[in-house]
Formats: sequence, structure tokens, C-alpha cells
Amino acid sequence: MSTDTIIRAERADHPQVVRALGSLDAYLASLYEPEANHILSVAELLAPEVKFLAAWQGDRVVGTGAVRRMAGEAQTAGEPYGEIKRMYVDPALRGQRLGARMVVALEEALRLQGVTLALLETGRDQLEAIRLYERQGYTRRGPFGGYADNGLSLFYLKRIAA
Repeated sequence: MSTDTIIRAERADHPQVVRALGSLDAYLASLYEPEANHILSVAELLAPEVKFLAAWQGDRVVGTGAVRRMAGEAQTAGEPYGEIKRMYVDPALRGQRLGARMVVALEEALRLQGVTLALLETGRDQLEAIRLYERQGYTRRGPFGGYADNGLSLFYLKRIAA
């Protein structure tokens, strides 16, 4: 089996993707109560405004990520944005910059759609995710998209060059 990792567009209902998303859901459930998890379902990930990517090593999905195009709102001064969702890297592969590669690929997907504002919500207890986003140039901001400022969520933004 090849150890090269390829990031490509994939259907969120692919069996390998569903398995990876299940691992992500279990991890999030170990950290937060269900009402504090803001998870897009597989059906929601199939929506036309969502671009879903999977990282493959051979015949195995080892990472996932999605961007959802969103209309402008008061919290973005009316500017449309892309929200990063469902980021996951197989724990055995963490530390190999796969998460950073996925973020770059998601930002490129937004750029190709003419979206120059990327936003995301992550949990305060997801230290690896926080480090990843901050290393990728994301900065803290206030809530957006109907998220509550519940003390568990952190919100980030990054401007993407057109």
C-alpha cells in the first residue's frame, strides 16, 4: 500500500469517509455534551454549497475536511464567507502536517469560488485543532453563524487572497 497521501474531492457518503467521520464524532462526544457539538450530518455535507475533501493513503481515508459557503450576515458585515467544518486527521498520522495540507486545500476551494473570508468554530478543549488553525494564520473573533458564545467554542477567521 502506498504511503503517499492524496487530498481530493470526495462524496461524504463514501463508506471510508463515513467511517472517518464516525471516529471524529466519537472523539467530539468524548469531549463535549451533544448540544455543544455542531456537527454537519453526512446528508448536510452532500448539499451543493458544501465542498468535501478527503485525504487518502492508498485505499484508506486518513483525513477529512469541508467548507460550506455561507451568505453574509450581521457578524460578517454582510460579507459572504466559507465555514470550515468536519476537520479530522487519523490520530496515528497527527504531526505529519496533514491537517495543514487539508486547511490549504479547503482555502483553495474557497478561493476558486471567489470567497475570501474563511471562518470556523472549534472547541476550547481541542488543543491540536487550535494550534493547527493558529499556525495556519487564523485569528480569534467573535461568534458568527448563529453559534452561541457558550464558553466551550472558539471562533476564528482568516482572509484568503483572491
